[in-house]
Amino acid sequence: MVYIVTLIAHKQSYGDMKKRLYEILERSSPHDIPGRTVDIIIISLIFLNILAVILETVPSIDRQYGELLRLFELISVVVFSVEYLLRLWACTSDARFRHPVSGRLKFILSPIALIDLLAIAPFYLPMIVPVDLRFFRAFRLFRLFKLVRYSTSMQTLVNVMRKSKGELFITLFALFVLLVIASSLMYYVEREAQPEAFASIPAAMWWGIVTLTTVGYGDVYPITAAGKFLAMIIALMGIGLFALPAGILGSGFVEEIQSRKKKKSVCPHCGEDIE
Repeated sequence: MVYIVTLIAHKQSYGDMKKRLYEILERSSPHDIPGRTVDIIIISLIFLNILAVILETVPSIDRQYGELLRLFELISVVVFSVEYLLRLWACTSDARFRHPVSGRLKFILSPIALIDLLAIAPFYLPMIVPVDLRFFRAFRLFRLFKLVRYSTSMQTLVNVMRKSKGELFITLFALFVLLVIASSLMYYVEREAQPEAFASIPAAMWWGIVTLTTVGYGDVYPITAAGKFLAMIIALMGIGLFALPAGILGSGFVEEIQSRKKKKSVCPHCGEDIE
């Protein structure tokens, strides 16, 4: 933020200042000291915010340091709000968001910008909409997802999920179909023996989810011979189907890592691609 003020003090042109600000906030290289400084500040603030959210749920800490935690929350919201507005102002330096109106609207609706908005929205929404503040305070944990912007590992995960979304959707749809079938069959098999546990198909879906994921809480389980036999088959099918997303993601990670290795090297001095 200090560097931004310095830019203004040196009277750089409006376009140059916006472009440099965009580079600092969005495309800072490892050798861009102002950009890396801003990144470190924001990353540290994100971690401290998550720590504050966790600590304030401890009654003894909240009683003793509650006012300090709320002051820290206010400071954090101000910093994140300024960061969001600066990103919104400078985003037109990117060719994807070149138009001053539609470009900024496109930027606002981009996934990473929506995460930035969700990080500050819980503070402002209760001022506009009369809702339970405690519910919205839980959404401050969305600030953790802001790390996607700075973490190569999280960016890799997002890329893998985006590239594998078709396969993952098919797998999840198959799991949903299996859940409906398993829950429906178990409802008709067990409803007379256990009318409270299997009162309806939606109620039986709790058992279906617990069984298909092999969690097995043991609060609801079949007691008839037919129900036990059916549960055995469903559990075996669940093991096989739930292994599919893991295989898809694992394959996606391998492909993403290999593609990263094939990318051009970067000069450590100028940051340009080496042919």
